[in-house]
Amino acid sequence: MAGTQNQYGVGLGKTPANFVALTPVSFLARTAAIYPNHTSTVYEGRTFTWSQTYTRCRRFASYLAGRNIGQGDTVAAMLPNIPAMNEAHFAVPMAGAVLNALNIRLDAASIAFQLDHGGAKIILVDPEFAGVITDALALMKGEKPDVIDVDDKAFAGGKRIGQIEYEEALAQGDENFIARMPPDEWDAIALSYTSGTTGNPKGVVTHHRGAYLNAVSNILAANLGAHPVYLWTLPMFHCNGWCFPWTVAAAAGINVCLRKVDPAKIFELIKERDVTHMCGAPIVYNTLINAPNAPKKSDARAVVGLIAGAAPPVAVLEGAERIGIKLTHVYGLTEVYGPASVCAEQPGWDDLAADQRAQLKRRQGVSYPLQEAITVIDPDTMREVPRDGETVGEVMFRGNIVMKGYLKNEKATDEAFAGGWFHTGDLGVLDEHGYVIIKDRSKDIIISGGENISSVEVEDVLYKHPAVLFAAVVAKPDAKWGEVPCAFVELKENAQTTEADIIAFCRAQMPGFKTPKAVVFGPIPKTSTGKIQKFMLRDQVHSAKAISA
Repeated sequence: MAGTQNQYGVGLGKTPANFVALTPVSFLARTAAIYPNHTSTVYEGRTFTWSQTYTRCRRFASYLAGRNIGQGDTVAAMLPNIPAMNEAHFAVPMAGAVLNALNIRLDAASIAFQLDHGGAKIILVDPEFAGVITDALALMKGEKPDVIDVDDKAFAGGKRIGQIEYEEALAQGDENFIARMPPDEWDAIALSYTSGTTGNPKGVVTHHRGAYLNAVSNILAANLGAHPVYLWTLPMFHCNGWCFPWTVAAAAGINVCLRKVDPAKIFELIKERDVTHMCGAPIVYNTLINAPNAPKKSDARAVVGLIAGAAPPVAVLEGAERIGIKLTHVYGLTEVYGPASVCAEQPGWDDLAADQRAQLKRRQGVSYPLQEAITVIDPDTMREVPRDGETVGEVMFRGNIVMKGYLKNEKATDEAFAGGWFHTGDLGVLDEHGYVIIKDRSKDIIISGGENISSVEVEDVLYKHPAVLFAAVVAKPDAKWGEVPCAFVELKENAQTTEADIIAFCRAQMPGFKTPKAVVFGPIPKTSTGKIQKFMLRDQVHSAKAISA
């Protein structure tokens, strides 16, 4: 009857017995209770158990609370992949605060902006970055955060600039501190800044619910199983290490910390620690593949690696297999906690030839297990494009693994969520199976004589050249065509080639209009997470002056 209340809404409300706000902090408490004596972290001769890690996190959370750090406060960290950085991912939210993990490659001005914009009350600083943080603090316009030094015996140099050292702060904390669970799972857990190429970066705010769900999604997407051994090749500051600090805790695994990417050290740790999983950008795996001490597959320990970004070169996917690393392609952005889609493997792929398998595995794929959706949409009509592998649209996400929004920037937040989807700015297509395939960033598409050229497609051909280590393609102004492809190439050690050879190599494998018309040799600028900084290359060849004829 009209007006009758739904029977399932009567006397069946949320109570503490049947509803608890989701937070990844709970993973640490659970694992410490069930596997207290299992190893949680190893780093340069130091080893911690899960019980010890839990105690250390509670002590630091207690110290923060004693400094009146709590709900809505920001704690920043300028740290490499060391135990304290992993602990901060639990201790800071346990105090009710929000973690702002800073990019360790940033300059003082960028850091000063982020500390001011995010309102950091405290900052953890490794001695290697004492200089740049000192300069950043001097440039700040607002109230300066208190500094906690995090000494690392594995690093020679640097200096203390803080009021207290991390271990001293832990000693002052209560090991029985009761974590402050979020009253609402929508509460912020982390603040991460996008790598802005023009103007100031945007502050991406993520929540406890999303971090919890993506941590579990990582387990499912990477087949972590129980007690994985995870090697930290991916920076923990990058999208909170793709949520893997929380993932490893949920899976009761081992964090093998690594201060910087060093191929020799990585191969040594894989062997000594029986590493099972790792993550990284294509550039990281390419560096390993081309390292002089890279093992042969028959001698290597089998490792599952997640690789992210635009379509990784086939040469990288094939090369990784040769050194014992089986790659799974994931895709995402800071705004979706890192990886939020996966190229889900289908039965029979392992039986295919290596090149066929690589072509299938380089797609961006389908939604992460706990993400609602990823698809390609026509931004004008907000309708999904046909699954024909040709119709280009914008890649968009929807679901619980999407940020709260941009801090203090409602206009940018509204634009990002227009039409009920998160707009990535990436251009892609859908294949017949509904897998997303990225063609390019919207700004990286080269329009030459009215024809669209995907820089990713040209780069994939360049990576097949035996002398090429890294490659990037951008638009270069051209009087006749408006703009044409220009290739930047970094050669392998002791390798030699010429511009004419590179162009001829490309011309033999693609139409003439897609072939680079110029080749620039030399080191290619990269971010600390291994992404090539195309905006610098575009500036170098004055791409902005190109006219898309």
